[in-house]
Formats: sequence, C-alpha cells, structure tokens
Amino acid sequence: MSHPFLIKEIALQAGVGTATVDRALNGRAHVREHTRRRIEQAIRELEQQQFQLATTGRKIVVDVVVEAPRRFADEIREALEAEVPGLHPAVFRMRYLMRESMVASEVVQALRDIARRGSHGVFLKARDVPEISSAIAELQSCGIPVVTVFTDIPSSGRITYAGLDNRAAGATAAYLIGQWLGRRPGNVLVTLSHERFRGEEERELSFRRALRARNPRLALIDASGGHGLDAATEERVRQAVGGGQKIAAVYSIGGGNVAILRALEALGLRPKCFVAHDLDRENTHLLREGAISAVLHHDLRQDMRSACQHVMQFHKLLPASGVALSSSVVVVTPENIPAFVASRFSANTGTRPSV
Repeated sequence: MSHPFLIKEIALQAGVGTATVDRALNGRAHVREHTRRRIEQAIRELEQQQFQLATTGRKIVVDVVVEAPRRFADEIREALEAEVPGLHPAVFRMRYLMRESMVASEVVQALRDIARRGSHGVFLKARDVPEISSAIAELQSCGIPVVTVFTDIPSSGRITYAGLDNRAAGATAAYLIGQWLGRRPGNVLVTLSHERFRGEEERELSFRRALRARNPRLALIDASGGHGLDAATEERVRQAVGGGQKIAAVYSIGGGNVAILRALEALGLRPKCFVAHDLDRENTHLLREGAISAVLHHDLRQDMRSACQHVMQFHKLLPASGVALSSSVVVVTPENIPAFVASRFSANTGTRPSV
C-alpha cells in the first residue's frame, strides 16, 4: 500500500498502534479485516487533508475558449461563475474568449497565445478539425491540460470531455419523436449548427440510427449549417423545406429555435412535435408557450464543476475520487420545468422571444 505518511501519523489517524499499522501495510498476519479497513480509511483521510493543505490559496488560471451563439456562451459563463466560488481551497480565475463564430485558424492562434503566456488549463468548445487537434497537442506538450466541453475532439490530446452524453441524447430524441408520431410516415427536420462540432454530429448519428430502427417510414430533411444564429438558421430552413414538403417533427440539435419556428410558420408548417437542446432563456420561454414540445437538458453547472475538478486533479490538487461525473440527459416538458430555471427565467423578466 503506497503512501507518503509516517507510520505514527497513520496510527494516530486510525487510532491503533504503530505495530498494527506496520503489519497491515506490509501484508502480515494477525490484523483483523475491520482494522485493515480502518487503516486504509485513515490513509485516505490523510491524503484528503494533504490536498487541502496543499491547495490553500492556490490560484488556478483557466482559459475558456468557446465558439457558440451568445445565448449559450452566456449560459456557460454563468454556470462557471456559479460553481467557481465553491471550488475552494483552490481559487479559480477565468479568462474568456467567446465568439459566435471562429474559423479554425483563429482558434489555433488563440490556443498558441495561451501556450506562450501560460495557463493552468483550457476549457475548449471548438470544431473537430486536424489543425485544432494539433494545437491541443502543443498545449499538452507545454503541460497545459485541455478539457473539451459540450463538443468533443476525441482524437486530440485533451485530458477529458465534460458535457452531455451525446449518443444518449440523440437516441432519446428519436424515442420521443417516435412516441409522438407513432408509425405514420412523415418528414423530420434536423438542424445542426455545424457538422464539424463532434458533439452535435454524435447526436445526429445516434438520432438517425435510433429513428431508423424505431420508425423507418420517417424521412429526414437536413437544414444544418446555420451556426445556431437566427438569420442563417432561418435561411437554411427556408431552403430545405421551401419546396412544399410537410414537416411532422423537428429535432433541433444546434439551436436557433425561434428562427426555425419563424421559418416554418412563414411556410404554413406546424410540426406535431419539436425537440430541442439546452434549457436556456429562449427555450424556457418557448416551452412555456407550447411552441416546442421538449428540451433535452443537462446540468451545465455540474459539467463545469467536473471540468474544473479534472484540471485540479491534473495538477495533483484533487484525488481522482473527488472528480464529479458529467451530467445526464433530462427530458424537460412544459409540465416539469425545474424550479431553479423557472425562477431564473420568470415570465416577468427579460423579453419573450417572438416567433
């Protein structure tokens, strides 16, 4: 049993004699099982105390590089700023670069700038392209860990991914739409913000497979590429369904839901069901109004807490057992909007989106 502590420290923590600790650590006989377990527990307690002493006042600087519509970038920032005060004894300081659209070269330059000036870690939401993957490897060679958040770049040198299980989310969307539409034929409109966002791509692939298995009579119409931005998304939808197709359901993977609904309404189309992602202000209003049927929600605060804890573990400031798991998919309908969301986005605050 490897440990950095003196036998007398372990004995004091466990409340047993030093000879008993010595026999337990060296696997000798005449140590009761419950005593051995108590000694193991004492070592874990000493490790935790050591982490607490080591991290007191330790400043952790993390760069947050995100390509996302402003509404989602704001949600990420709010989730982080809500979690950071509770991550003591380490003190986190965030540096943000958040833009609605970035070409790969801009992301690469941002990551190289971080490598040059130094950082304790990077939270990255970007496209899965080779040049960004190479820039992540450069950060890794500098000892700067990268956590991909919400969209993954699995072939890179990132230490982990923090965010929704995208395969489960896509299959859940297929299940819901299959339940609403039954066995009847029809068209399902699918929108991604960009096909190179790996998380969105995984949702879409999983959705296709599950829908094909559950209801092969449903056909998919793709209106992707609007980057989740209203004007571009609305135009993509108009182009995709402007030829007179009927739309029975919508699976919005990449956002821009007000724009999607506006485009469909202009074409005289009212889908039977509409499944979206992320319980932000816009989607909360649309749920309340009955404009969308369900939102696949994941707890951004839990995801950002997990990301922060992975960085702490990388720097040996937290044991592996102290790292939280990423969040699970939750189906939210107009009937079960969480209380904390309802209070944040109450009907009396903010402007209701116009569809």
